[in-house]
Amino acid sequence: MPMIDADGCLLNVSVEGRDGGPTLMLSNSLGTTMQMWEPQMPALTKLFRVVRYDRRGHGKSGLGTTPYSMERFGKDVLAILDDLNIEKTHWCGLSMGGMVGQWLGANAPKRFDRMILSNTACYYPDPTNWHNRIKAVKEGGLASIADGVMTGWFSADFREREPQIVARMKAMLQATPVEGYLACCAALSTLDQRELLPRIKAKTLVIAGRSDPATPVEAGEFIRGRVPGASMTILDAAHISNIEQPHNFTEAVVGFLTQR
Repeated sequence: MPMIDADGCLLNVSVEGRDGGPTLMLSNSLGTTMQMWEPQMPALTKLFRVVRYDRRGHGKSGLGTTPYSMERFGKDVLAILDDLNIEKTHWCGLSMGGMVGQWLGANAPKRFDRMILSNTACYYPDPTNWHNRIKAVKEGGLASIADGVMTGWFSADFREREPQIVARMKAMLQATPVEGYLACCAALSTLDQRELLPRIKAKTLVIAGRSDPATPVEAGEFIRGRVPGASMTILDAAHISNIEQPHNFTEAVVGFLTQR
């Protein structure tokens, strides 16, 4: 996996799949690595040249300088595309990845063909939850919030039915560098991208989870209603819908990206 330098921060990048085909870039949620996309990779790599990366402060990527911002995350993506000589790509981002996608769609429209914004929001009117999370992690580490995060990431039925998958995702969260996680939480506490949405010109699909407490259906509807021509799909899942409903998520992504 190449390490790409973005403003002095080394980013861990993976490129797999169909040579010469259209490119699709995947962007992870907070507290995860590119491994979160494994359920989708067999299908996506048959159709696309798939680019995955670990966000700065996560996985095998460097921490870089703080504070973080959506602009900084977006410029990291553009650095990756430039380094790989990719002029234009499709985008699929979940949660924080969807937030980065909003910034990119508005600020670098010529670099993106179709955009999927999944289980995401464009603003948080009250930063209290983020401030509380920052305090908890500073005092007790990521282990102190891990069980609570799992209840938001996955529905109770899924947690009972697939304990091994949940345990694997919990371990992924707990392995996240604390400083990187906290810097991301600080960036999210000031998130407000409402004014960017009408500037997104790419054909856009919004995916929401019917039982997602972190970025509820209403947050997805808000985005869909303000991105010109956007469509929306609702899955029977909580926040990490690509893992809770892997088949339906993959089907929605492939269907949207390949439709004429």
